[in-house]
Amino acid sequence: MKQYHVIFTPEAQDQLAALYGYIADAASPESAERYINAIVTHCEGLQTFPNRGTCRDDIRPGLRITNYKKRTVIAFAVDVEMVTIVGIYYGGRNYEADLQFDL
Repeated sequence: MKQYHVIFTPEAQDQLAALYGYIADAASPESAERYINAIVTHCEGLQTFPNRGTCRDDIRPGLRITNYKKRTVIAFAVDVEMVTIVGIYYGGRNYEADLQFDL
């Protein structure tokens, strides 16, 4: 079975860091660490079956969207050997407008 390499853009890394800070302030650093690690693990699961989720070519060509625990939207793109995580959006943030603006 083919394995894809999963990478996180600097923007996605910044979004994970901001989400960590939000959860750490609202709950605890331990809870934030668990949640962020679970999101990263979920993203790394795209190595073996990257074309899951919903295709959103209407936002950006090649963009796919999946969810983690119905609260976090993960935006990513798949090419021949790589899955690029382009955004992590928590709690109903308007990922559509953000990703269209990035074009």
